[in-house]
Amino acid sequence: MFTGLIKARGKVKSRSGSTLTVQTNLFETASPGDSIAVDGSCLTVSDVVNRSLSFHCSAETISRTIISGYFAGAEVNLERPLRLSDGLHGHIVTGHVDETASILKVERSGAGMTVWISCSGKNFPLLVEKGSIAVSGISLTVASLTPDRFSVTLIPETLKGTTAGNWKPGSLVNLEYDIIGKYVKKQTDAAIGKNRLKDYLDH
Repeated sequence: MFTGLIKARGKVKSRSGSTLTVQTNLFETASPGDSIAVDGSCLTVSDVVNRSLSFHCSAETISRTIISGYFAGAEVNLERPLRLSDGLHGHIVTGHVDETASILKVERSGAGMTVWISCSGKNFPLLVEKGSIAVSGISLTVASLTPDRFSVTLIPETLKGTTAGNWKPGSLVNLEYDIIGKYVKKQTDAAIGKNRLKDYLDH
């Protein structure tokens, strides 16, 4: 479990088949078997060597994330799992990416930035104005939305501590929608399908 507050960044050293190697100072405290969110995708450390962490990426993970587009030198957001004693300063992030999306527009304003991001029609109901979404692992607030896109505003502190400052139109990002919204939608859809919701509202 993660919070979407990025504490470290790393650089892709290599990606060969299912193995991803990232150079990062987290090598000092990480061990094989540890979970690390890489751009919001929960991966398991398979090896720690040469100041780098290696991860085995399943075919499912590669197909659902931006991992296939990584190149040597690319920067990535990294987050260690939430400890039970930690404060929940972002929002609940599982590290299970729902889809990838394109950056559509970037608007700079002073030291901050507003970004418009595409979203699929099937996941649009999971977006709520002023609700939470994880974009490449970063916990952000939905500022505004239309049926095929939404915007988020990034403050200077977020731009300084994450890879968001590198985003430009055409960049691909990982999206994880709010887990609470996903559960609510699933239960509501099931109730509507069985007319249970209608029966409840009628009473």
